[in-house]
Amino acid sequence: MEGNLIALVLLVVVIVVIARAVKIVPQQHAWVIERLGRYNATLSPGLTIVIPFVDRVAYKHLLKEIALDVPSQVCITRDNTQLQVDGVLYFQVTDAMKASYGSSNFVMAITQLSQTTLRSVIGKLELDKTFEERESINRGVVDSLDEAAANWGVKVLRYEIKDLTPPAEILRAMQSQITAEREKRALIAASEGRRQEQINIADGSRQAAIQQSEGERQAAMNRAEGEAQAILAVAKANAEAIQAVAVAMQNPGGLEAVNMKVAEQYVAAFANLAKTGNTLIVPGNMADMSTMIASALQIVQAGGGKVGGASPLGFGGKATR
Repeated sequence: MEGNLIALVLLVVVIVVIARAVKIVPQQHAWVIERLGRYNATLSPGLTIVIPFVDRVAYKHLLKEIALDVPSQVCITRDNTQLQVDGVLYFQVTDAMKASYGSSNFVMAITQLSQTTLRSVIGKLELDKTFEERESINRGVVDSLDEAAANWGVKVLRYEIKDLTPPAEILRAMQSQITAEREKRALIAASEGRRQEQINIADGSRQAAIQQSEGERQAAMNRAEGEAQAILAVAKANAEAIQAVAVAMQNPGGLEAVNMKVAEQYVAAFANLAKTGNTLIVPGNMADMSTMIASALQIVQAGGGKVGGASPLGFGGKATR
């Protein structure tokens, strides 16, 4: 009976020893082993054998990226304006030994340091710049934290500002400023539209005037060309008619026909004088019609003599004076 009890106790002791000797570290974790109260080793993920009752797991660290919510705080800008600022800090444990012994609480340390650094960075900027320079603020906080956190075995990856909240009075003033700027831009846009409209109208009027003048110029050129062609056509017709008359006068009986035609036109011209007005201007020898006809025929006969070479003749073939 006692032998069974001893065996059972030995079995329990063996199980306890094995349980304390075998350590299984999960992925993305690091365990710090102390041997007799001093740092001995850092266990990486996997199965590891340690000395029972001599080695102990003093610290366990997560090696994943950790998001730390930084508490909201009041910061004062360069122009003495209060801002309520809160953010998120992203860090990662890179050295488990330094994270265990470099600081009593590295999470609290980087939280406090991020708050003080943020107040320092915002204190260098004016209120309007704080809204525009978020990237530079985040970068300044990360640079300051990363240098100090290296002694704690922590790598600060980035810092992001979640919210910047100025006082209510500042918010109302900013809203009024934004409204005024938008109204100003609207007025400028409207004036630019009117200006462009006037420019377009003036340009359209100028183009219309140019087109109209070009049309009138082309029309005048066309009329002038038409009139010139008409004059040339009339002149050509007259020249052909005169040439035909000259040729006809050289034929037998042509000169007599011309004499007869001139006499008819001379008589018709005096016959139409009474139809054109109440006042008549007539030659002094109007009663002697034959004498006037003879004078006109004498001019034609003189011309005919030059053309055809014949002697001037009257109606009967001899000159009548």
